[in-house]
Amino acid sequence: MIDVVNLTKQFGHLTVLHDISLTIHEGEKVVIVGPSGSGKSTFLRCLNCMEDATEGSIFFEGEDITSYQVDINRHRRHMGMVFQQFNLFNNMKVIDNIMLAPLRCAPRNGRTKKQMRAQVREQAMA
Repeated sequence: MIDVVNLTKQFGHLTVLHDISLTIHEGEKVVIVGPSGSGKSTFLRCLNCMEDATEGSIFFEGEDITSYQVDINRHRRHMGMVFQQFNLFNNMKVIDNIMLAPLRCAPRNGRTKKQMRAQVREQAMA
């Protein structure tokens, strides 16, 4: 579960995100839509700690990932995001772009490539 509590992000005097709070439950798929410049990518970058929030906290599985004492790479392995027009391979289908990271990073645990692809595809389409 991801809990966002009073998240604010400012760039100088410009407030891009103001006091955002929400809960995303395990397995829930979330789509963030809005006009260009409304803070969608900034919000996603804050969720994955690619951008530091000015104020507020983000809890992932109960742990405050905005704390400097947390191993953020451990949490990033369990978060997936797709940014429109960022680092997508145009020679691949959308589903293949989405499945790329889980297939490369997930432990095999004795599964064949075919079994892994089937499981990752099922999760991506859920």
